[in-house]
Amino acid sequence: MTVSPPAAAPTLVHAPLTGLRVLDLATLFAGPLAATMLGDFGAEVVKVEHPDRPDPSRGHGPSKDGIGLWWKVLGRNKRTMTLDLSKPAGRTTLLRLAATADVVIENFRPGTLEKWDLGWEELSAVNPRLVLTRVTGFGQFGPYARRPGFGTLAEAMSGFAAMTGEPDAPPTLPPFGLADSIAALATAYAVMTALAARERTGEGQVVDMAIIEPILTVLGPQPTWYDQLGHVQPRTGNRSQNNAPRNTYRTADGSWVAVSTSAQSVAERVMRLVGRPELIDEPWFGSGAERARHADVLDAAVGDWIARHGRADVLAAFEKAEAAVAPVQDVRDVMADPQYQALDTVTTVHDPELGPLRMQNVLFRLSATPGAIRWAGRPHGADTEEVLTELGLSLADVKELREEGIV
Repeated sequence: MTVSPPAAAPTLVHAPLTGLRVLDLATLFAGPLAATMLGDFGAEVVKVEHPDRPDPSRGHGPSKDGIGLWWKVLGRNKRTMTLDLSKPAGRTTLLRLAATADVVIENFRPGTLEKWDLGWEELSAVNPRLVLTRVTGFGQFGPYARRPGFGTLAEAMSGFAAMTGEPDAPPTLPPFGLADSIAALATAYAVMTALAARERTGEGQVVDMAIIEPILTVLGPQPTWYDQLGHVQPRTGNRSQNNAPRNTYRTADGSWVAVSTSAQSVAERVMRLVGRPELIDEPWFGSGAERARHADVLDAAVGDWIARHGRADVLAAFEKAEAAVAPVQDVRDVMADPQYQALDTVTTVHDPELGPLRMQNVLFRLSATPGAIRWAGRPHGADTEEVLTELGLSLADVKELREEGIV
């Protein structure tokens, strides 16, 4: 049964990616999130799921009335259809879909599409302008290529976990999909780069995205430091090796704030604010790295002052002093934060299943061609009939595919 998009869903006629067609064959989470980002700015995204095995993200995390809430975010701005790619009729149907698409995003283990005769050779034969985007844990080649790969493994392998946490505590993994999310951003960028190249060459190509790589890039110059100096960054908790004071501090009313002094002028303002201006005259204070070596002294100075004041007073005093501070917020604080409210960072989407639904807005604002959330994640296979009849199949054809378990 087809479930129509919400009548109030905004159209994106002038969005920058209007006219771009994306087939999202991927699951959990990097590939689908990259497709979401493209859909947010006007791309027509068709989510293709197995008829009997939906994207597992539909069941991840809390649900309401049996409806997965994570999927409502990850599946937004996507039409949903079902198709068994492993069967001949499913293969034929996907090739017909690929002939109409600009981008295919998949995250099967390397060799899976080829096993189904749906690899680059077959896809590019029906559509030479296609960009095939392959998102896997370890990439398409190398000794680990065929291993199952998840973001957690990338967070461990990249060095992130080794440098995260307190010095005397175990390595720490993030409590959310960090590596997957970073890879999604990189994948969306890679797709747009490949499409820009297509404008010059007229031909598509393959994007090979390994989830273990983008997170390594955002960790900074770790390989270069090691290559040139043999330096291995240790776990330092909330402290930085590049500047101090830089930490979280507890206020008199039991809240927490974070302070950063990446700029020398800010570090000096903080010391004056907390009543320790004499520290500015210390010979080590003029360098961020040297300040980091005296973090105990600086943390004590800042921490003692903050501990004597409530959070509101701390934030007001730092703002007046033009020193960098932020409250440590959980999601309840985020939803009420006036800056997030001004930016409409968490916006309201009207969903036919759940009613008004709050979620993160599109990733950035464009002054002339903005993106928008047109609808939240749709039910499994909601648009199968619509997508296939647009492709030229008759209702009888679709019925036959259903009877055969292809859709």
